[in-house]
Amino acid sequence: MCGILGTVNLPLNDEVLGSIAHRGPDDSGILSLSIGRCRVRLGHRRLSIVDLSPAGAQPMSSPDGLYHLVYNGEVYNHSELRSALGDLAFRGHSDTETILHHLASRWLHGLKDLNGIFAIALVDVQRARLLLARDPFGVKPLYYPREGQGLAFSSEIRALRKLVPDDPDPEGIAEALRLRYSPSPHTMYRRTRKVPPGFAVEVDLSGEVPRILASGPTNGADGTFYSWPVPDRQPISAAGALARYSELFPQAVERQLMSDVEVGILLSGGVDSALVAQAASRRVPYRMKAFTVGFQGTEREDEVADAAETASVLGLEHHVVRIGWDDFLRDLRECVQIVEEPLGTTSLLPMHHLSRLAAQHVKVVLSGQGADEPLGGYGRYRGELLSRFVPRFLARLAQVPARILGVRHDQVLRGLKALGSDTSLERLVATYEVFTREEVTHLVGVTDGRVPGCLASAAHRLGLERRSEPVERMMSLDMRMDMADDLLLYTDKITMHHSLECRVPLLDHDLVRFVESLPVGHRVTLRRGKIIHRAYARTVLPGGLVERKKKGFLSPTGRWFGKRGPVRDILLASGTAFSRYFDLAEVERVLLEQERGWNRERHIFLLLSLHCLLEEAS
Repeated sequence: MCGILGTVNLPLNDEVLGSIAHRGPDDSGILSLSIGRCRVRLGHRRLSIVDLSPAGAQPMSSPDGLYHLVYNGEVYNHSELRSALGDLAFRGHSDTETILHHLASRWLHGLKDLNGIFAIALVDVQRARLLLARDPFGVKPLYYPREGQGLAFSSEIRALRKLVPDDPDPEGIAEALRLRYSPSPHTMYRRTRKVPPGFAVEVDLSGEVPRILASGPTNGADGTFYSWPVPDRQPISAAGALARYSELFPQAVERQLMSDVEVGILLSGGVDSALVAQAASRRVPYRMKAFTVGFQGTEREDEVADAAETASVLGLEHHVVRIGWDDFLRDLRECVQIVEEPLGTTSLLPMHHLSRLAAQHVKVVLSGQGADEPLGGYGRYRGELLSRFVPRFLARLAQVPARILGVRHDQVLRGLKALGSDTSLERLVATYEVFTREEVTHLVGVTDGRVPGCLASAAHRLGLERRSEPVERMMSLDMRMDMADDLLLYTDKITMHHSLECRVPLLDHDLVRFVESLPVGHRVTLRRGKIIHRAYARTVLPGGLVERKKKGFLSPTGRWFGKRGPVRDILLASGTAFSRYFDLAEVERVLLEQERGWNRERHIFLLLSLHCLLEEAS
């Protein structure tokens, strides 16, 4: 619902705060505090959604002046939390005021009670502490520099760079090339960090300079992991699981309708957004607006016809926008700069146009994101199940005829490599990677070595060693890494660029806890994924909507990149910042492979993303 920006011993004024004005065009404020020998400034840009009155404005202070809060997001269970606070006198009905009092009484320990999406900065004057925290799935971003005499934090990198200069990090670039995103707490910059999902960073303000407290699970650099670990598996029948899911799913959607303004829906042709729309549209007193993006021409990725059928069945007011190759070229640089981090996910371009369309009608939208990761919707989860039955040596042998026969499908080749890997961690890396370690070395002269350790550390803090099924570990890691630092990252940045808040009901904490406690067979088998999800869908949606073939939120860039032209000119230009980091001969090799029929769509988009960011940083 907002953008936050704060500093310790660094200047902050309206001009700098204005760099994130798009996140909150309705109001703004800066609060200045003296705490010991530190000067703290809290800045806020407001997108008014809950309690539109001045009582919901930020920065917000407790009546005794001991606690001060800036906060971005929504906490959907704030009414229950407020009831538990007793006879406090509240000025309004905003969740901000509830959070302020809840955390004032419980500090870091109160974070796990919040069911919502949030990035929080809270100052405790008496203890001389600053608390920075992010929601368990990383829906809302929060950045800070890891060193310096002063400190800054922000919802976006662009604001930080106005306060704390930073440079691209070759190791960060290598890591992004491998994974297609920068895993928290890393970014592609030397000094800029991301608070990881489910983490809190405590800053000591009692000295002359702010000091990040070393309280993390390893060396303390990442902060304290406050969020709940992956729950233990609970035995339950298929019928019992379906009955409970049928209760929790509509409850999750109803919670996230909390708003004093109208809520819309981002509608694809798939079952996930259809389910969210079905539950939401029955619980609002107005005809819900739905928004879909499609592609010009006869692209197979186009979902407009399917989405239109869903909208008609559910009685939604349907709005559509279509884009083409010219839109892609025109908007590429702007979109990458909005997202601020390198990604290999081409769907951020259609999301840009979809968000712009929706923002013309509403301030808040619901999304169907978040079903595939916990419920086993991607093919890689079935591949992990298959790995139990395929001898490693056979999978390795199969890679040879695949190369001889000229197999060029990226997913097939990565799947074979994963099946031939000895450990679940190696299979994870093989499944995720865009460029191999060798390709990364050839491209940028840096051998990426951080990725395996990053995955292993995340698995340890989530307690995934207790889970006997490797596929469970993969799904849980995907939720806290792949989804947080890729899909949710670009969704937040792009929607908020258009002053639009996007909510994710499928990541309701009660719903996720239940799903992750289910036996694997209720979620995914060798034949199919999202089993309980689809079973529930059949009880509330017509069969034709449920059984459609999954398209995913994709772009036709695979065919667009196969043409010689602008992309080649952009990436192979000499004298650019990109050319100082990359071997252009290796970049050309990737382009030639795409032109010859190899599937290098993600590789090329990731290179384009890095090109735009490096040019901006130079």
